[in-house]
Amino acid sequence: MTQLTGQPTTDDDVVHLTVPADGGYLGVLRTATAGLAARLQFALDEIEDLRIAVDEACAMLLAIAPRGAELDCRFAVTEDALTVEVTVPTVPGARLPAESSFAWKVLTALTTSASASAVDGRATISLLTRRASGW
Repeated sequence: MTQLTGQPTTDDDVVHLTVPADGGYLGVLRTATAGLAARLQFALDEIEDLRIAVDEACAMLLAIAPRGAELDCRFAVTEDALTVEVTVPTVPGARLPAESSFAWKVLTALTTSASASAVDGRATISLLTRRASGW
């Protein structure tokens, strides 16, 4: 399997978490993000940036999720990067914020790359963060 990083991963390198699409559960995803980034030996400021980015991506998705939905989060770990894909079902007619919005500016400033898609009533935000060289 090859991730957004272009590097192969194995099933052991992928973590899936599903939580209720409710802001009260975002701490679970922030904690998982920090733990996995620490495993990759990201610097403390890189870990905090990624935690903030995941929180912002989830907030964007929660705004368009129906009541009672679940938020699926997939973390893929490679040698020098962490990819986080957060997916949620959407209410009919929901749209993600424009890439020119402040929320997207935050995501792109805090990660190596960020992208979004909406297909078949589900929206996904993908974040890729590479560890700074000089490790």
